[in-house]
Amino acid sequence: MTNPTEILPGLIFYSYLSKQRKDKVAFMEHNTLVLQVSGRFSLETASQKIGMGAGEMLLIQKNQLGEITKTPVDGEDYQTVVICLHEDMLRTIALEEQVETGHKYTGPPNVLVPVNDFLRAFFQSIIPYVRNPDETLTERLGMLKVKEAVHLLMHAMPELEELLFDFSEPYKMDLEKFMVSNFHYNVPVEKFARLTGRSLAGFKRDFQRIFGMAPRHWLQERRLAEARYLIETKHKKPSAIYLDLGFESLSHFSHSFKKKYGKAPTEWVV
Repeated sequence: MTNPTEILPGLIFYSYLSKQRKDKVAFMEHNTLVLQVSGRFSLETASQKIGMGAGEMLLIQKNQLGEITKTPVDGEDYQTVVICLHEDMLRTIALEEQVETGHKYTGPPNVLVPVNDFLRAFFQSIIPYVRNPDETLTERLGMLKVKEAVHLLMHAMPELEELLFDFSEPYKMDLEKFMVSNFHYNVPVEKFARLTGRSLAGFKRDFQRIFGMAPRHWLQERRLAEARYLIETKHKKPSAIYLDLGFESLSHFSHSFKKKYGKAPTEWVV
């Protein structure tokens, strides 16, 4: 089994994997807590590279693009528990606890959380549902577990309050710099617009002004140019790079490459 099993749909996921796997496109829409059961988890974004092993916890900030690598260690299966901290639930907690909101979080987007006795006990309370999938976790109990996780995070690291309860819209960032760093992610244009702090219309307008063409056209051209560079200069095989460059299939990549450069990518391989 390589796909995550939902312990509580939309909130708590359990991932089991017996072979190394790299997920190139990962759009973290919600704040997310990852509890590592076994194996090694690594996350690389445009601004940060971070990893963790068994028994560690990582809090991932919302609205990020990243590459996730899941690696079994010492012959053990790779296992994680992933808890999505949805904004509506965090807003409810902020109201219940009278947390002051409105501050823009400026710290690191991904934070390794020191594991204390309380978090360790919480972690252990989730495991029985992982190992006994037939014992369904009720929605009410699941919500309580997620709320418990939020409170324990704030207890362990009070400074995380600003990360968890940052409900502000993303700042309007440097579009050219962002796109040059993240063009290889295969996500919809709407996601790129949101991540750069723009409406879709505003994104397309700014994009045309900066790059002189529509977003989808530029993305295709930039990915193909990078593919040609990797094949010619780095002697990469087409089958080894097409996913990393945002193409959905090898056939789609080959067709686009041939249409652009007149020859199939395999014909460029020396």
